[in-house]
Amino acid sequence: MSKKIFVCAVMVLAMAASAFGASFKIGATGPLTGGAAIYGMAAMRGAQIAVDEINAMGGIQFELRYEDDTHDAEKAVNAYNALKDWGMQVSMGSVTSKPCEATAAENFADRIFALTPSASSAAVTEGKDNVFQMCFVDPNQGTASAQYIGEKGLAKKVAVIWKNDDVYSKGVYDTFAENAGKFGLEIVSTTTFADGNDTDFSVQLTDAQNKGAELVFLPMYYQPASLILAQAQAMGYAPKWFGIDGMDGILTMEGFDKSLAEGVMLLTPFNADAKDDRTVKFVAEYQKRHGEVPNQFAADGYDCVYAYCQALTQAKADPSEDAESLCPKMIEQFTTMVFNGLTGENVRWSANGEVTKDPKGMVIRNGAYVGLD
Repeated sequence: MSKKIFVCAVMVLAMAASAFGASFKIGATGPLTGGAAIYGMAAMRGAQIAVDEINAMGGIQFELRYEDDTHDAEKAVNAYNALKDWGMQVSMGSVTSKPCEATAAENFADRIFALTPSASSAAVTEGKDNVFQMCFVDPNQGTASAQYIGEKGLAKKVAVIWKNDDVYSKGVYDTFAENAGKFGLEIVSTTTFADGNDTDFSVQLTDAQNKGAELVFLPMYYQPASLILAQAQAMGYAPKWFGIDGMDGILTMEGFDKSLAEGVMLLTPFNADAKDDRTVKFVAEYQKRHGEVPNQFAADGYDCVYAYCQALTQAKADPSEDAESLCPKMIEQFTTMVFNGLTGENVRWSANGEVTKDPKGMVIRNGAYVGLD
């Protein structure tokens, strides 16, 4: 058995016989349709693979239900209420940050524990003792990106293009800008965009080019990034490109020319090309079911379910317990346990719900992610 098998995989067999046959209900919301659907679908699919694996072991059982929030905060709250009516006992929150800020407030008020796979805004967990994150928080991504670019000597002069009406993009940009100088980086160009002016990036790219940026940092989701890459090529501008976890998914974007992303670097906690047994097995199963390589969001969803399996098992929780009684047990477990998953080993959580794990540097080569380290 691989050394990276989750603790849960061996512990579930020790679950009391009285629990067998009953299921813990995990509820989640995410964009299953619309422009951000690649994230929601990936998280849901990864989580479902984990549920199927765990249920097949014959011990602890799970029932997973996702509701579509279309990356909209109001719809996310409506979806959350539907899950609460269904009998959700533990939550995977929402997939994207702004909707998750809204549903996290509901989780806190209702005392339903939440572990979001990928909502990285610091506001998701702020002031909420029962809302945790599997993904890196936005400020950490900004700092880690500046450190990686500087310590690896990727560039000295950097341009940043960021989305000023998105909490995810702004959160990463703020800490990147704050820490860039500490790692020998000079930000020579800072430009923004927002909904409604996110199709023409000629002004931003011209500014970066004219100011001699050797590398352009893109703290954003993959949709606008795909346009930036295409427009830069059209104008003959070829700097180094560096993104964050929201860029993961660009290679499976419908109609996107993968050659445009050649050489793009990003930090992500998951490497689908890793050769350890667990990753190989997960990637093979995901490809079998869905015909594509899983992205980081799929791996985060998978890890969330296994982390719940470990926490519920160690807490000796019973499926007959309601969400409110499970909540303090989950808080205790997640603030004390160590978790090994696809997206990190020796993963821990602080009392504020923030995760600690190491990011991986990746580069796109020949239409696939390759490890930089």
